[in-house]
Amino acid sequence: MTGFVGHRRVATVALVVRKYEEAISWYVGKLGFLLIEDVDLGGGKRWVTVAPANGQGARLLLAEAADDVQ
Repeated sequence: MTGFVGHRRVATVALVVRKYEEAISWYVGKLGFLLIEDVDLGGGKRWVTVAPANGQGARLLLAEAADDVQ
């Protein structure tokens, strides 16, 4: 039996946030992440991804909460 040889890593992690703009401001403005994508999906939803500027680590998919409970 042969084993898997190579690197495994998590590419993208979804993170529920209160508001898109607030989260973008925090990750990009305060933590120095890069804004990778910001695509309007309609209906108030967006595909927003940020990533560490050094290229190390997973991208974060910022998903705006649908309500206060979420």
